[in-house]
Amino acid sequence: MDAGPVLWVLSLELEPESVRRGRAKPMSGVMKRMGMIFRAKANKALDRAEDPRETLDYSYQKQLELLQKVRRGVADVATSRKRLELQLNQLQSQSGKLEDQGRKALALGREDLAREALSRRAALQQQVTDLETQHATLQGEEEKLTLAAQRLQAKVDAFRTKKETIKATYTAAQAQTRIGEAFSGISEEMGDVGLAIQRAEDKTAQLQARAGAIDELLASGALDDPSGMHKDDIQAELDRLSGGTDVELELQRMKAELAGGSSSGQQAIEGGSNGQQSQQQPQDTPRFDKQ
Repeated sequence: MDAGPVLWVLSLELEPESVRRGRAKPMSGVMKRMGMIFRAKANKALDRAEDPRETLDYSYQKQLELLQKVRRGVADVATSRKRLELQLNQLQSQSGKLEDQGRKALALGREDLAREALSRRAALQQQVTDLETQHATLQGEEEKLTLAAQRLQAKVDAFRTKKETIKATYTAAQAQTRIGEAFSGISEEMGDVGLAIQRAEDKTAQLQARAGAIDELLASGALDDPSGMHKDDIQAELDRLSGGTDVELELQRMKAELAGGSSSGQQAIEGGSNGQQSQQQPQDTPRFDKQ
């Protein structure tokens, strides 16, 4: 059996705790760094995904919910106050009834009944006092909540106005930025179009260069034309020279024709003028009659 792993385990068990903690510190630093990097990446991703207009709408919605809760609290306190008022009215009505009963009992000579009615009335009066205290407390809370609801309503209205202003400004700035990016060609859509145009131009230039190179190679004879339609450089040079000679010969012939035509035309013009003079001379010679 190999004793290497056993000795390694024993050395770890015998290793002091301080040494093991010192070895764990670098790992802890790496984990902290990884956590920081992850939080930074997540924050950047959230920043790209966040839309300020949506955030403002969400905040406004939360404020409306809080305002609704405050209003419900005011309504609950008002309901409790109203219930106390009803109880107070009932107790006051019972107290008045007991007072009447005590008076009637005294009028009839029943002092014991009058004392009992007054005792009950005193107990009811204590309850009325307690309810009046609670009613005053609830009324104060209701006033506070009502004032808080009014202030919160004003803040919500001001926030809504500011929210709409910020949203309109942000939308206008976003549209202006997109228009500027479109004109400058740095937007994503226009960037893709520009890259497509650049790739098309590069491919066209490459094809044109390849076609020109193939023509030059065929003309120089470096490449063979399997169709036999293309001529080698010697034949091309001979064709060029012969073509130039034919052009020169044709040019000389045209010059000769022009020269011959001009001489014959000159002679015709001169002959025509002499004939006219011979025809006109007998007419111009004066006649002398014999006497």
